[in-house]
Amino acid sequence: MGYLDHISDLFSVTSTRKGKRKTMQTVEIKVKMDCDGCERRVKNAASSLKGVKSVEVNRKQSRVTVKGYVEPKKVLKKVQNTGKKAEMWPYVPYNLASYPYAPQAYDKKAPSGYVKNVPQAFHTPNSPTERFDAIFSDENPNACSVM
Repeated sequence: MGYLDHISDLFSVTSTRKGKRKTMQTVEIKVKMDCDGCERRVKNAASSLKGVKSVEVNRKQSRVTVKGYVEPKKVLKKVQNTGKKAEMWPYVPYNLASYPYAPQAYDKKAPSGYVKNVPQAFHTPNSPTERFDAIFSDENPNACSVM
């Protein structure tokens, strides 16, 4: 330990920040937008929040993506204050759902390649799974229950 290390230990800087530091998040919101004015109003409202790094608007999918150090509820509330009906993005990509045609999961209004995010569409992690390659085994002739 040298003299500089000793001095740096004596004058260590402590943070005086009171609040928690927010994490970088991506917030996706479903907002029905009809024209350029609606799109501009929603984009300006979302970008006016403190901590927002980028705002992407996809009018065809009725989707707004906000990236930054923000809270999802605050972003949703700010977009709702524009007078537009807004909700959190209720869809997941089709290929991530285990059962995309489960009741309440398939939605005709969903953008192409997406299904609704409902618990029935996903495989439960604790449920027992049956391995079909072990049913017919060459090593164990008694394993075949069909023959």
